[in-house]
Amino acid sequence: MKKILVTGASGFVGSFLVEECLRRNLQVYAGVRKTSSRKYLQDERTRFLEMDFSDKNLLKEQMQRERFDYIIHNAGVVSAPKLEDYWRVNFEYPKNLTEALAGCAPAKFTFISSLAAYGPASSEDLTDFLKEEDTPKPINTYGKSKLATEQHLAGLQDLPYIIIRPAGVYGPREQEIFTFFKLLDRHMEGYIGFRRQHLTFIYVKDLARVVVDATLSQHTHKAYFVSDGQYYSQWDLGKVAKDIIKKPTLRFHVPLTLVRAVAWLMERMGKGDGKYPALNLEKVRILESLNWKCDLQPLKEDMNFKPEYTLEQGIAEAIQWYKKEGWM
Repeated sequence: MKKILVTGASGFVGSFLVEECLRRNLQVYAGVRKTSSRKYLQDERTRFLEMDFSDKNLLKEQMQRERFDYIIHNAGVVSAPKLEDYWRVNFEYPKNLTEALAGCAPAKFTFISSLAAYGPASSEDLTDFLKEEDTPKPINTYGKSKLATEQHLAGLQDLPYIIIRPAGVYGPREQEIFTFFKLLDRHMEGYIGFRRQHLTFIYVKDLARVVVDATLSQHTHKAYFVSDGQYYSQWDLGKVAKDIIKKPTLRFHVPLTLVRAVAWLMERMGKGDGKYPALNLEKVRILESLNWKCDLQPLKEDMNFKPEYTLEQGIAEAIQWYKKEGWM
Protein backbone atom coordinates (compact mmCIF):
# COMPACT_ATOMS: atom_id res chain seq x y z
CA MET A 1 0.00 0.00 0.00
CA LYS A 2 1.41 3.37 -1.04
CA LYS A 3 2.00 5.96 1.68
CA ILE A 4 0.75 9.50 1.17
CA LEU A 5 1.13 12.58 3.36
CA VAL A 6 -1.51 15.31 3.23
CA THR A 7 -0.41 18.47 5.01
CA GLY A 8 -2.94 20.96 6.30
CA ALA A 9 -5.18 17.93 6.73
CA SER A 10 -7.39 19.39 9.45
CA GLY A 11 -8.60 22.27 7.28
CA PHE A 12 -11.43 22.60 4.78
CA VAL A 13 -9.70 21.31 1.62
CA GLY A 14 -7.25 19.10 3.52
CA SER A 15 -9.93 17.03 5.22
CA PHE A 16 -11.57 16.27 1.86
CA LEU A 17 -8.17 15.35 0.40
CA VAL A 18 -7.71 12.84 3.23
CA GLU A 19 -11.15 11.34 2.51
CA GLU A 20 -10.37 11.02 -1.22
CA CYS A 21 -7.00 9.37 -0.52
CA LEU A 22 -8.66 6.88 1.83
CA ARG A 23 -11.22 6.15 -0.88
CA ARG A 24 -8.32 5.25 -3.19
CA ASN A 25 -7.01 2.75 -0.59
CA LEU A 26 -3.85 4.72 0.11
CA GLN A 27 -2.14 4.62 3.49
CA VAL A 28 -2.92 8.15 4.58
CA TYR A 29 -0.91 10.28 6.98
CA ALA A 30 -2.65 13.49 8.01
CA GLY A 31 -0.05 16.21 8.59
CA VAL A 32 -1.36 18.39 11.44
CA ARG A 33 -0.16 20.74 14.15
CA LYS A 34 -0.34 19.68 17.78
CA THR A 35 -3.17 22.19 18.28
CA SER A 36 -5.13 21.21 15.16
CA SER A 37 -8.70 20.02 15.48
CA ARG A 38 -9.26 16.48 14.26
CA LYS A 39 -13.04 16.85 14.04
CA TYR A 40 -13.16 16.03 10.33
CA LEU A 41 -10.48 13.32 10.49
CA GLN A 42 -12.40 10.59 12.29
CA ASP A 43 -11.76 7.66 9.94
CA GLU A 44 -9.84 5.08 11.97
CA ARG A 45 -7.61 4.31 8.98
CA THR A 46 -6.10 7.80 9.18
CA ARG A 47 -2.64 8.05 10.69
CA PHE A 48 -1.36 11.33 12.08
CA LEU A 49 1.95 13.12 11.79
CA GLU A 50 2.39 16.18 13.98
CA MET A 51 4.46 18.66 11.98
CA ASP A 52 6.27 21.92 12.65
CA PHE A 53 7.33 23.41 9.32
CA SER A 54 9.60 25.90 11.07
CA ASP A 55 11.74 23.07 12.50
CA LYS A 56 13.99 21.95 9.64
CA ASN A 57 15.71 19.23 11.66
CA LEU A 58 12.42 17.67 12.73
CA LEU A 59 11.10 17.79 9.17
CA LYS A 60 14.20 16.08 7.86
CA GLU A 61 13.99 13.37 10.52
CA GLN A 62 10.31 12.75 9.77
CA MET A 63 10.77 12.61 5.99
CA GLN A 64 13.77 10.30 6.27
CA ARG A 65 11.91 8.02 8.67
CA GLU A 66 8.58 7.81 6.85
CA ARG A 67 9.76 7.79 3.21
CA PHE A 68 6.43 8.81 1.70
CA ASP A 69 5.52 7.69 -1.80
CA TYR A 70 3.45 10.84 -2.35
CA ILE A 71 3.06 14.18 -0.63
CA ILE A 72 0.24 16.68 -1.11
CA HIS A 73 1.30 19.98 0.42
CA ASN A 74 -1.97 21.72 1.16
CA ALA A 75 -0.97 23.60 4.33
CA GLY A 76 -1.07 27.38 3.97
CA VAL A 77 -2.91 30.54 4.93
CA VAL A 78 -5.48 32.42 2.85
CA SER A 79 -5.83 35.28 5.33
CA ALA A 80 -3.32 36.35 7.95
CA PRO A 81 -3.03 39.05 10.64
CA LYS A 82 0.35 40.18 9.26
CA LEU A 83 1.62 40.32 5.68
CA GLU A 84 4.87 38.56 6.65
CA ASP A 85 2.79 35.56 7.75
CA TYR A 86 1.94 34.86 4.11
CA TRP A 87 5.63 34.61 3.23
CA ARG A 88 6.45 32.51 6.28
CA VAL A 89 3.63 29.99 5.88
CA ASN A 90 3.10 29.93 2.10
CA PHE A 91 6.72 30.17 1.00
CA GLU A 92 9.25 29.48 3.73
CA TYR A 93 7.42 26.46 5.14
CA PRO A 94 7.02 24.57 1.84
CA LYS A 95 10.62 25.47 1.02
CA ASN A 96 11.69 23.92 4.32
CA LEU A 97 9.70 20.80 3.48
CA THR A 98 11.23 20.38 0.02
CA GLU A 99 14.72 20.80 1.50
CA ALA A 100 13.90 18.10 4.06
CA LEU A 101 13.17 15.73 1.16
CA ALA A 102 16.80 15.70 -0.05
CA GLY A 103 17.69 12.05 -0.47
CA CYS A 104 14.14 10.80 0.11
CA ALA A 105 12.07 12.48 -2.59
CA PRO A 106 8.58 11.05 -3.14
CA ALA A 107 7.34 9.86 -6.51
CA LYS A 108 5.23 13.04 -6.59
CA PHE A 109 5.08 16.27 -4.61
CA THR A 110 1.81 18.08 -5.23
CA PHE A 111 1.57 21.72 -4.25
CA ILE A 112 -1.82 23.36 -3.79
CA SER A 113 -1.38 26.87 -5.13
CA SER A 114 -4.12 29.27 -6.29
CA LEU A 115 -5.38 31.30 -9.24
CA ALA A 116 -4.14 34.22 -7.14
CA ALA A 117 -0.57 33.20 -8.02
CA TYR A 118 -1.27 34.41 -11.57
CA GLY A 119 -3.68 37.21 -10.73
CA PRO A 120 -6.84 37.91 -12.73
CA ALA A 121 -7.15 37.78 -16.50
CA SER A 122 -7.78 40.98 -18.46
CA SER A 123 -10.55 43.23 -17.17
CA GLU A 124 -10.65 45.12 -20.48
CA ASP A 125 -11.12 42.01 -22.62
CA LEU A 126 -13.55 39.74 -20.77
CA THR A 127 -13.09 37.03 -23.40
CA ASP A 128 -9.54 36.63 -22.08
CA PHE A 129 -8.65 33.82 -19.69
CA LEU A 130 -5.62 32.77 -17.66
CA LYS A 131 -3.21 30.51 -19.54
CA GLU A 132 -0.06 28.74 -18.41
CA GLU A 133 2.10 30.72 -20.82
CA ASP A 134 0.90 34.05 -19.40
CA THR A 135 3.23 36.11 -17.25
CA PRO A 136 1.98 35.82 -13.64
CA LYS A 137 0.82 39.13 -12.18
CA PRO A 138 -0.43 38.45 -8.65
CA ILE A 139 -2.20 41.42 -7.09
CA ASN A 140 -1.92 40.55 -3.41
CA THR A 141 0.65 39.16 -0.98
CA TYR A 142 -1.15 35.83 -0.76
CA GLY A 143 -0.80 35.34 -4.52
CA LYS A 144 2.81 36.53 -4.50
CA SER A 145 3.72 34.05 -1.76
CA LYS A 146 2.11 31.18 -3.67
CA LEU A 147 3.91 32.20 -6.87
CA ALA A 148 7.24 32.29 -5.03
CA THR A 149 6.76 28.65 -4.03
CA GLU A 150 5.81 27.72 -7.60
CA GLN A 151 9.02 29.32 -8.81
CA HIS A 152 11.00 27.52 -6.10
CA LEU A 153 9.58 24.17 -7.24
CA ALA A 154 10.37 24.96 -10.87
CA GLY A 155 14.04 25.08 -9.91
CA LEU A 156 14.01 21.62 -8.33
CA GLN A 157 14.67 19.23 -11.18
CA ASP A 158 15.17 16.26 -8.83
CA LEU A 159 11.76 16.63 -7.19
CA PRO A 160 8.84 15.35 -9.31
CA TYR A 161 6.19 17.97 -8.66
CA ILE A 162 2.72 18.99 -9.77
CA ILE A 163 1.15 22.40 -9.11
CA ILE A 164 -2.62 22.79 -8.75
CA ARG A 165 -4.18 26.28 -8.99
CA PRO A 166 -7.82 26.07 -7.88
CA ALA A 167 -10.50 28.66 -8.55
CA GLY A 168 -12.76 29.63 -5.64
CA VAL A 169 -13.30 26.45 -3.64
CA TYR A 170 -16.66 25.94 -1.96
CA GLY A 171 -18.46 23.15 -0.17
CA PRO A 172 -19.18 21.78 3.32
CA ARG A 173 -16.84 23.12 6.05
CA GLU A 174 -15.84 26.19 3.98
CA GLN A 175 -16.31 29.50 5.81
CA GLU A 176 -15.71 32.50 3.51
CA ILE A 177 -18.35 31.86 0.83
CA PHE A 178 -20.52 30.47 3.62
CA THR A 179 -20.66 34.00 5.06
CA PHE A 180 -22.53 35.10 1.91
CA PHE A 181 -24.94 32.15 2.23
CA LYS A 182 -25.57 33.03 5.87
CA LEU A 183 -26.46 36.59 4.92
CA LEU A 184 -28.92 35.30 2.32
CA ASP A 185 -30.44 33.08 4.99
CA ARG A 186 -30.95 36.26 7.04
CA HIS A 187 -32.73 37.95 4.10
CA MET A 188 -29.75 40.17 3.15
CA GLU A 189 -28.14 40.06 -0.32
CA GLY A 190 -25.16 42.37 -0.40
CA TYR A 191 -22.71 42.99 -3.24
CA ILE A 192 -19.63 45.16 -3.51
CA GLY A 193 -19.60 47.38 -6.59
CA PHE A 194 -21.90 47.37 -9.59
CA ARG A 195 -19.76 45.93 -12.41
CA ARG A 196 -20.30 42.33 -13.49
CA GLN A 197 -17.51 39.96 -12.49
CA HIS A 198 -16.56 36.72 -14.25
CA LEU A 199 -15.92 34.37 -11.35
CA THR A 200 -14.85 30.72 -11.37
CA PHE A 201 -15.48 28.02 -8.77
CA ILE A 202 -14.71 24.38 -8.04
CA TYR A 203 -16.61 22.13 -5.65
CA VAL A 204 -14.31 20.73 -2.99
CA LYS A 205 -14.98 17.08 -3.84
CA ASP A 206 -14.18 17.68 -7.52
CA LEU A 207 -10.98 19.45 -6.45
CA ALA A 208 -9.96 16.60 -4.14
CA ARG A 209 -10.54 14.09 -6.91
CA VAL A 210 -8.43 15.90 -9.50
CA VAL A 211 -5.64 16.60 -6.98
CA VAL A 212 -5.32 12.89 -6.21
CA ASP A 213 -5.60 12.02 -9.91
CA ALA A 214 -2.71 14.37 -10.65
CA THR A 215 -0.68 13.06 -7.74
CA LEU A 216 -1.02 9.45 -8.87
CA SER A 217 -0.49 10.28 -12.56
CA GLN A 218 2.72 9.96 -14.56
CA HIS A 219 2.81 13.71 -15.23
CA THR A 220 5.48 15.77 -13.47
CA HIS A 221 6.90 19.30 -13.58
CA LYS A 222 3.57 20.69 -14.72
CA ALA A 223 0.93 23.09 -13.40
CA TYR A 224 -2.84 23.13 -13.89
CA PHE A 225 -5.64 25.63 -13.40
CA VAL A 226 -8.73 23.98 -11.90
CA SER A 227 -12.36 25.13 -12.07
CA ASP A 228 -15.67 23.56 -13.07
CA GLY A 229 -15.17 24.97 -16.57
CA GLN A 230 -17.92 27.57 -16.26
CA TYR A 231 -17.86 31.22 -15.21
CA TYR A 232 -20.40 33.10 -13.21
CA SER A 233 -21.28 36.59 -12.15
CA GLN A 234 -21.51 37.44 -8.47
CA TRP A 235 -25.28 37.65 -9.02
CA ASP A 236 -25.40 34.11 -10.44
CA LEU A 237 -23.94 32.84 -7.19
CA GLY A 238 -26.60 34.70 -5.23
CA LYS A 239 -29.44 33.48 -7.46
CA VAL A 240 -28.43 29.83 -7.18
CA ALA A 241 -28.08 30.04 -3.40
CA LYS A 242 -31.40 31.92 -3.01
CA ASP A 243 -33.23 29.31 -5.08
CA ILE A 244 -31.99 26.68 -2.63
CA ILE A 245 -32.46 28.64 0.60
CA LYS A 246 -35.90 29.82 -0.56
CA LYS A 247 -36.05 33.04 1.42
CA PRO A 248 -36.77 36.57 0.15
CA THR A 249 -33.82 38.96 0.38
CA LEU A 250 -33.15 42.67 0.42
CA ARG A 251 -30.58 43.31 -2.31
CA PHE A 252 -28.11 46.16 -1.92
CA HIS A 253 -24.79 47.29 -3.39
CA VAL A 254 -21.93 48.93 -1.53
CA PRO A 255 -19.85 51.24 -3.78
CA LEU A 256 -16.24 50.20 -4.23
CA THR A 257 -15.06 53.70 -3.40
CA LEU A 258 -16.66 53.41 0.03
CA VAL A 259 -15.23 49.94 0.64
CA ARG A 260 -11.78 51.15 -0.44
CA ALA A 261 -11.99 54.12 1.93
CA VAL A 262 -13.01 51.91 4.86
CA ALA A 263 -10.21 49.45 4.06
CA TRP A 264 -7.66 52.28 3.97
CA LEU A 265 -8.91 53.56 7.32
CA MET A 266 -8.79 50.09 8.91
CA GLU A 267 -5.23 49.60 7.70
CA ARG A 268 -4.18 52.91 9.28
CA MET A 269 -5.88 51.97 12.54
CA GLY A 270 -4.31 48.51 12.53
CA LYS A 271 -0.76 49.80 12.26
CA GLY A 272 -0.69 50.50 15.98
CA ASP A 273 -0.88 46.83 16.99
CA GLY A 274 0.95 45.51 13.92
CA LYS A 275 -2.04 43.54 12.69
CA TYR A 276 -3.52 43.50 9.21
CA PRO A 277 -7.32 43.91 9.20
CA ALA A 278 -9.65 41.43 7.50
CA LEU A 279 -10.87 44.22 5.22
CA ASN A 280 -7.77 45.74 3.63
CA LEU A 281 -6.67 47.26 0.34
CA GLU A 282 -5.29 43.96 -0.91
CA LYS A 283 -8.69 42.36 -0.31
CA VAL A 284 -10.34 45.21 -2.21
CA ARG A 285 -8.09 44.57 -5.22
CA ILE A 286 -9.42 41.00 -5.31
CA LEU A 287 -13.03 42.13 -4.87
CA GLU A 288 -12.78 44.60 -7.75
CA SER A 289 -11.09 42.18 -10.17
CA LEU A 290 -13.49 41.39 -12.98
CA ASN A 291 -12.13 38.32 -14.74
CA TRP A 292 -11.00 35.01 -13.17
CA LYS A 293 -11.58 32.74 -16.16
CA CYS A 294 -8.87 30.12 -16.68
CA ASP A 295 -7.76 27.60 -19.31
CA LEU A 296 -8.67 24.00 -18.44
CA GLN A 297 -7.50 22.36 -21.66
CA PRO A 298 -4.23 20.96 -20.23
CA LEU A 299 -6.17 19.52 -17.29
CA LYS A 300 -8.69 17.89 -19.61
CA GLU A 301 -5.98 16.47 -21.87
CA ASP A 302 -3.74 15.09 -19.11
CA MET A 303 -6.31 14.08 -16.46
CA ASN A 304 -9.46 13.66 -18.56
CA PHE A 305 -11.05 16.01 -16.06
CA LYS A 306 -14.81 16.41 -15.97
CA PRO A 307 -16.45 17.94 -12.90
CA GLU A 308 -19.09 15.78 -11.25
CA TYR A 309 -20.83 18.75 -9.62
CA THR A 310 -22.58 21.70 -11.20
CA LEU A 311 -22.72 24.92 -9.19
CA GLU A 312 -26.35 24.17 -8.34
CA GLN A 313 -25.55 20.65 -7.12
CA GLY A 314 -22.53 21.76 -5.12
CA ILE A 315 -24.26 24.67 -3.39
CA ALA A 316 -27.29 22.48 -2.60
CA GLU A 317 -25.10 19.85 -0.97
CA ALA A 318 -23.11 22.47 0.92
CA ILE A 319 -26.19 24.29 2.24
CA GLN A 320 -27.73 20.99 3.30
CA TRP A 321 -24.57 20.29 5.30
CA TYR A 322 -24.52 23.77 6.87
CA LYS A 323 -28.11 23.32 8.02
CA LYS A 324 -27.48 19.82 9.35
CA GLU A 325 -24.49 21.06 11.34
CA GLY A 326 -26.38 24.05 12.71
CA TRP A 327 -24.32 26.66 10.85
CA MET A 328 -27.52 28.05 9.28
